[in-house]
Amino acid sequence: MSQPAIVRTNTAELYDAYVMKNYGRPPLTLVRGQGVLVWDDTGREYLDFTSGVAVAALGHCHPAWVEAIRRQAGELIHVSNLFRHPNQGELARRLVQHAGPGRVFFCNSGAEANESLIKLARLHGIRKSGEEGKCIKIICARNAFHGRTFGGMSATPQEKIQKGFRPLVPGFAFGELNNLPSFADLVDEQTAAIFLETVQGEGGVVSCTDEFLGGVRKLCDKHNLLLMLDEVQCGIGRTGTFFAFQHAGVRADAIGMAKGLGGGYPMGAIWAADKHAELFTPGSHGSTFGGTPLACAAALAVLDVMVRDNLLQKVQANGAAWRTQLEKLAADFPKQLKAVAGRGYMIGLALHTEPASYTTALREEGLLVVIAGGNSIRLLPPLIAAREHLDRATAIIRSVLAKKT
Repeated sequence: MSQPAIVRTNTAELYDAYVMKNYGRPPLTLVRGQGVLVWDDTGREYLDFTSGVAVAALGHCHPAWVEAIRRQAGELIHVSNLFRHPNQGELARRLVQHAGPGRVFFCNSGAEANESLIKLARLHGIRKSGEEGKCIKIICARNAFHGRTFGGMSATPQEKIQKGFRPLVPGFAFGELNNLPSFADLVDEQTAAIFLETVQGEGGVVSCTDEFLGGVRKLCDKHNLLLMLDEVQCGIGRTGTFFAFQHAGVRADAIGMAKGLGGGYPMGAIWAADKHAELFTPGSHGSTFGGTPLACAAALAVLDVMVRDNLLQKVQANGAAWRTQLEKLAADFPKQLKAVAGRGYMIGLALHTEPASYTTALREEGLLVVIAGGNSIRLLPPLIAAREHLDRATAIIRSVLAKKT
C-alpha cells in the first residue's frame, strides 16, 4: 500500500493546525542556536536572554555538553531505576557535595521535583503526629509558583493557575514573603513544612531576604517543620552560588531543582537531609525516566563546565557589574522602569506598565526576554554569557526605553 504524499507547509501553519493553544506564542520560529545566540527561520540573529526560561545553563549546543550526550547515547540511554548505573551515583554524589549530607531522588522536571517535596512533607507529617492525614499543612508564599501538577497548583495561589481545576489538594496556607510574622501566625499542630522559592521567578524576581530565610529556619526548628526550598529556577548557579539560598547562609531540609541542572535535557531532582531522606522507602515514590544514563550525562557535563570555566565566580562578578548598569537605566528612565531586582544572571526589570509591548520591542531589536509577574521582565542569560553579551543587551534595553519616552 502506497504511503500518502507528505504535504509541505510552514511551521506556523503546523502549530495552528495541530498544537494545543495553551501558550500565547509570538510570531517567531527558532531553528538554530549557538552559545548565547539563536536564529529564526529567516536567518535573523537574537541574543537569547530567556535560556529556555533558565534551562540552557551552558547556552545552546555547548560542545562539551553535546559531546557528553553523543557519547552516552552510543553507550546506554535508559535502564529504569530497577538497576544501578554509574552516572546517577556520580551525579548524586556531586549534588550532595553542594547541598550537604543527604540523599538525592531524580525525576524529570521542576513540577515533579516540587511534587516530590510535597509528598516528603506529608510523610514528615505522619512521623511528627503519628497519624496519617492529621499534620498536612504546608505554608507557602503569596505570588509563589511551584508548578502545574495538582500539588504544585495547590501551592501556587494564583487564579490564572488554579482556575478551572478546583477542588485542589487541601492543606496549603499562604503568608507574605519576607514577612516572618505572617508565616509564624499560620503555624499550628497541623503544620508539616514551610515551602518557599528562594527567588520568586514567575512572581517577578522577588528574593527572600537573608533575615527572612534565617527567621524561617528558626521557626522550622522550633516547631519541627521541614524547610523546603524551591530552587528550580534560581538554582544551579543562576545567582552566582550553586543554590540561591546559600547567599543567606541557611540550611535547608529539602531542595527542589531542575531547569539548568540538565542544561536543556529534561532533568529534575530533590535533595533531602539524611534524617528526612529516609522517609522515602521502596514503593513510596518513583519515576520511570528519572535519572537515566543520558539525563545524568547531560547534568554531569553542566557541572563539569561550571567548575572548569569558573562560571559561579563569573556570574557573581559579571552580574554585579551588570546590575549596576541596569540600575543606571532605572535612574535614566524613571517613568518606564520602576526598579531592578535579582542578582547574578537572574534579573527582573519592574515596569510601571504591562510589559508585553516592551518584550515585543526588545525582540524586534534582537533581544529575547521573559515576562514575569508584577509587570516585570526577566533577564535570564545563560551562565556562559560574557560581559560583551550583557553590555549588548543593556544597550538594546536602553534603546527601547528611549524610544518609549
